[in-house]
Amino acid sequence: MLYLVGLGLGDAADITVKGLQVVRKCSRVYLEAYTSMLTVGKEALEEFYGKELTLAERDLVEQEADEILKDAKETDVAFLVVGDPFGATTHSDLLLRAVRAGIPYQVVHNASIMNAVGCCGLQLYNFGETVSVVFWTESWRPESFYDKILQNKAAGLHTLCLLDLKVKEQSLENLMRGKKIYEPPRFMSVSQAATQLLEIVRRRRERGDDPGLTEDTLCVGVARLGASDQEMRTATLAQMSSCDLGAPLHSLVIAGRLHPLEVDMLRLHARGDALTHLDRECAAAPECD
Repeated sequence: MLYLVGLGLGDAADITVKGLQVVRKCSRVYLEAYTSMLTVGKEALEEFYGKELTLAERDLVEQEADEILKDAKETDVAFLVVGDPFGATTHSDLLLRAVRAGIPYQVVHNASIMNAVGCCGLQLYNFGETVSVVFWTESWRPESFYDKILQNKAAGLHTLCLLDLKVKEQSLENLMRGKKIYEPPRFMSVSQAATQLLEIVRRRRERGDDPGLTEDTLCVGVARLGASDQEMRTATLAQMSSCDLGAPLHSLVIAGRLHPLEVDMLRLHARGDALTHLDRECAAAPECD
């Protein structure tokens, strides 16, 4: 059997009871180590699970998946994923490979940013398409994610922005030379994401286009959801560009049309200009207390 096991958002203890039972009975256990991260390291997980873990980096999962599936018809193999197993398309590919090889599988779900983001006060059924905000380079500055945010906002929907992370990435020079030299890990912060969004707003204004968002657009920054030191901040886009929520991982939500209950919830972690904008939202909704 191949087991795909979600680990949740915070630390080693966030695994479900079912997931922990699976891990402890498997002969091989892989820890996916590139689409997300927990607040603790591999060693802490091994101590809590009582099991040795093999790090599964991008090359192994995407190019050498047969190594993970080896002997899985005869023995139990677990593949551990931060959050929920289907938070990344890579894991669907692994499952399909198992099916084609005649290997049975079972999925053990867990919390992910996709549902835990509701703790910020915005109702989950009011979210539109989720987008990914990638690190820009000098020569590559895509805006496709921005247009999806505008589509959601036009429909009155909130947008969850998943922020880029670079783990064990090679520079273009080292990649071209075949050198196994890796760059230090990088994690996009809410301030970096907001800064990129504001740059797109500026560009579109300069072209004479309606940017759709402004410096005063309400957004919510969240950091380390599920951890004891999680942080949340409601702010305008301009405020968020200078907001420091500390260590990774961060996510950013661009607010759409707000329900009065959402307004009250956002007040819990708003300040300054954001409170002024929330008061305006409340004035437009008479039933808001």
